[in-house]
Amino acid sequence: MLEVSHYTKRYGNTLACDDLSFSLPDGSVTVLLGPNGAGKSTLMKGITGFLRFEGKILINGMPNNDPASRRVLGYIPEIPSFYPNLTVSEHFEFVARAYRLQDYEARAAALLERFSLTEHKKKLGSALSKGMAQKLSICLGLFTQPTVLLLDEPFIGLDPHAIKELKHVMEELRDQGATLLVSTHIIESVDMLWDRAIIMQRGTVRRTMTREELSGSGASLEELFFATTEGEAAAAEK
Repeated sequence: MLEVSHYTKRYGNTLACDDLSFSLPDGSVTVLLGPNGAGKSTLMKGITGFLRFEGKILINGMPNNDPASRRVLGYIPEIPSFYPNLTVSEHFEFVARAYRLQDYEARAAALLERFSLTEHKKKLGSALSKGMAQKLSICLGLFTQPTVLLLDEPFIGLDPHAIKELKHVMEELRDQGATLLVSTHIIESVDMLWDRAIIMQRGTVRRTMTREELSGSGASLEELFFATTEGEAAAAEK
């Protein structure tokens, strides 16, 4: 479970996120939508502990800065970042040592195989293409078997096979009781996956809706997004 309570983040005089509160249950996929500058990445980085903020964030009931909560939190960033002089395999070993994982080799091999990276396991981080880097980032985010997983624009740069596998993984994690929060601009990429949608604009949550509620309205997720964001933009111009 992920609980965000009165999350506020300022950069100087700029209010990037303004008093955000929501709770995401176990066994769910929530899609986080919003135009550029809405505050989505600022929220994601706050949850991971990369940013200081006002408010409170709990991961499975523990403060997000608690070492125990960080062990169950996974993060797949929008822009992958690796050690240039470590190979793909050595990145898994590095994470395994950091998390004190035991008997991790089979799991690492399975992830490499699933995302078609086995033949590239000896490549250095500096030699990876954009697509391979994104797939390695996904593998490392899944490697520690998180129960709360944040995915920031996870489909960008992926080939169709990797997109299909990532969607399958997300469904499997949800079925296993994990909590997933997916930030994306590609609405159709999550159209069949999501259970709840949060739409942000100008640092605030403008709309939240479950799949069941949206189905009852007769609208699509894309229609909900544009009705919320364009309607708000038009109102702000008046």
